[in-house]
Amino acid sequence: MIGYVTLGTNDREKSAKFYDALCGELGVGRMMENEQFIAWGKPGGGAGIGLTRPFDGNAASVGNGVMVALEAKDEAQVQRLYDIALANGGSDEGAPGDRGGGFYAGYFRDPDGNKLNAFLMKGE
Repeated sequence: MIGYVTLGTNDREKSAKFYDALCGELGVGRMMENEQFIAWGKPGGGAGIGLTRPFDGNAASVGNGVMVALEAKDEAQVQRLYDIALANGGSDEGAPGDRGGGFYAGYFRDPDGNKLNAFLMKGE
């Protein structure tokens, strides 16, 4: 059920070196990267990990930058999960849509404010 976990960072390069080594030992490398984030894993593989500067521009801390991602089977399921979240006390953090690089996702928070998303990685 868990697709990947995202962790916040205040020093992208230092943390990237740490995760390059850790994930290398686990047999996976970087699979997506931009100035904001880096993701390690393997398309079609087990749960991956992402490292990001918090999107809101605040400092990363335990919790800020942390997000649980739920892997969906298709775009319709991403939409259903997003709709279910909003219908059950959740709040919008970004409607479902294409985020680039074959990544399709909808973002939401639970009633306590924890950030989650439902996502799909489309094949080439």
